[in-house]
This record gives sequence, C-alpha cells and structure tokens, in this order.
Amino acid sequence: MKFGGTSVASAEDIRRAARRIVEARERGTPVVAVLSARGKTTDELWAMANEVSEHPTAREMDMLLSTGERISCALCAMAISDMGHEAISLTGSQAGIVTDSSHTKARIIEVRADRIRDALEQDKIVLVAGFQGVSDVSRDVTTLGRGGSDTTAIAIAATLGGELCEIYTDVAGVFSADPRIVPGARMLKMVSYDEMLEMSSSGAGVLQLRAVEYARNHGVRIHCRSSFDDGPGTLVLGEDETMERPMVTAVTHAYEARVTLTGLRDEPGVAGRVFGALADANVNVDMIIQNEPVSADQKADLSFTVVSDDLQSATDVLGPLDVGEGIETDQKVGKVSIVGAGMRSHPGVAAKVFRTLGEKQINIEMISTSPIKISCVIAADQVPDAVTAIHEAFDLGADAVREEDPSGEHRPRVTS
Repeated sequence: MKFGGTSVASAEDIRRAARRIVEARERGTPVVAVLSARGKTTDELWAMANEVSEHPTAREMDMLLSTGERISCALCAMAISDMGHEAISLTGSQAGIVTDSSHTKARIIEVRADRIRDALEQDKIVLVAGFQGVSDVSRDVTTLGRGGSDTTAIAIAATLGGELCEIYTDVAGVFSADPRIVPGARMLKMVSYDEMLEMSSSGAGVLQLRAVEYARNHGVRIHCRSSFDDGPGTLVLGEDETMERPMVTAVTHAYEARVTLTGLRDEPGVAGRVFGALADANVNVDMIIQNEPVSADQKADLSFTVVSDDLQSATDVLGPLDVGEGIETDQKVGKVSIVGAGMRSHPGVAAKVFRTLGEKQINIEMISTSPIKISCVIAADQVPDAVTAIHEAFDLGADAVREEDPSGEHRPRVTS
C-alpha cells in the first residue's frame, strides 16, 4: 500500500491511512505501506534550502528532502500502535532501497528487503519512507525525484513477490482527461501498462512513469484508489487482461519548455554530442524535431522539449558545446496527447486529431507518435481548449457507454 502526500496531510488523514492499513492486516494480509511526505512538506523543505543558499548542493538537498517521508512514517506508526498493532518505520536505506548516485533523480538498482521480511515474520506492519534510498557507491542518501514514492512501493511489491500494489491518492482513479479541465471526464475501470506508460509520459500525474514501467517489467498489478472513499478505483494490468481495447482511452496534457538550437552544422555526430551532453546532465528529452538543410550551404535547426524544471540545466550544458549559431527557448508551450491501445488497428485517428485542432484554430508546432499515442505541441494558453475539443471529438465523456459492434470492436455510444 502506498499513501501520497495529500493522504497523510493532516493528523486525521494519518489516522485514516492507519485505519486502512490495520483493516488490511486484520483481514490476514501482511502489510507493507510506503508513505510520502505530508502535504506540501517537500515544497517547504525546498523553500528552506533556498532561504539559506542560492545554489544548494544536490547531496545536501537529498539529505534534507528525505526527512519528510520519515516524519510521515513515524507518525503513522504511532497511530497504528494506538490501534493495537505493532508497526515499525524504516527509512529507505534501512528498508534496503539501493540506488545509483544521481542525486535528486536516483534510480533504484535493487531492493535488499531482508529487514522488511524479518519484520513481517514477526507479525509487524512495516512502514517504509518513500522517495528515497542509499547509493550503492557513495553510501549517500538519495532521492528518486517527484512521485518517487510510487516507484518505492512498486519495487518493494516486486521484490516481495506481491501481485498487487494499492496506490492511495486524492483522486478516485485514472480519468479519460483531467477533470479540472473536462468536468465530464470518465473514470477508467482498467488500463493496460502500455497505455498508462504513455499517459504518464504525456502528463497524467496520477502515477509516476518509472513506477508503471517497473510494475510492467515485474508483473505487479497497480490499483489506483482514493484515500477518502471506498470507490473501485482503476486497475493497471497487462494488455491481455483488459476487457476493452477502445480506440482512444484518454486525453492527457503537460506544460513543457522548448529549446531550439539554430544554425546547427550539418555534419555527422552533432546530434550525438547534443543529446549525449543532455543525458550526462540527467536532462530527459521528450519530443525532438530537426529540419534537413535544403542546400549544401544551409544549416539546420534542432528543437526539443523538456520539463520546465530542466530548462536551465539544458541551456547551461548546451552553451559551451559550440555546435551552432545560438540557443532559443520558449517556456510557454503545452503538449496534448491521445492514448489508446486500439489505435494500432484504427486508421484515421491522427487525421481526426489534426482536424479537430484546426477547427479550433489551434496551431500544431511539433508532432510525435507511437503505436498507441499521438502528441502535439501547441501554445500553452490553448491547452485547455485542445483537451476539451479532442475529448469531445472521441466521445470519451462520462455520459458515453461502450457497446460492441458486430465486428467485435468496442465503440462509444453517447446516451441521450
């Protein structure tokens, strides 16, 4: 079980999480629970660092940021004790979460879960601080980046041979679009790993991308549920287990930043130098587009998008490369994506997306595709209109029910 920051924000929230954990244990199930930092604790810790330092070092940031989850675990253990059960709280390193040495963005290498297993054998409830681990080389405390508690929980579930990991959050499940933009968005009963991977990479913030990838690779089902009610939530599982393969499952969006290298020299190895430098700086690149020079004396332009938080790192590392004439940035771009396993066998999906955006006078600046996803970069201020229009065009709303046509395909039918 994993509880997000809003699920443990107040004292009552912690007691509610503790009750869920105890209820699961009383049903005869050994329980490991991973907790995030309370509410906006992580943001407050960042603010503290910036109060004393203009450029806090990554190592010390990890030491600081890791404290939030430890507080949540200790408090929840106290609440569980008051309910008559024995609980033990563990830091990431005590729980055996071993990572690489990439501070603030570490990746889990392995989970040495001996201490967790020993506690479970002693009939204890185990509470693990999410979002953190210990470097296998430096032995320093590391953190896993935003949403890292999801990855912690999935990694522990996989190591212990668990078939299911429950992710408790402040939303009822995974929706066909952000309900804050599309009030009529439909909660999805189930989605495949591949669909959820594409949705997470395209802006759906319910589950962290790496957590879904880890779950798929190790066959751990994810049950995304609300902490505040007993709704059914959304199951994330293998594509062969899903009952439906709708043409389009969801519309997602994200706000990003674009970097353009102008006057790029048209010679072998330039792109390798650019993206090699970005990789070394731990900057994750999303969409890439490069124009081919039309004559021998012309030069190319190369554009790519990154998350806004990585924009400064990207420009800092590219400045000294000297591979072109200049660097231009745009922090006001958005990405709108449609995701659906059924897109593999349905022609015309891209045309419908482009036509819908065109009818709304929304200009497409970059396009990226995969077998089950189409993404378009547009102006940031047009993202809400684009999401709403595409969601409506594919009949994804809560008032749409699915029926099966004679060909065996599932198609949406809108009820009157």
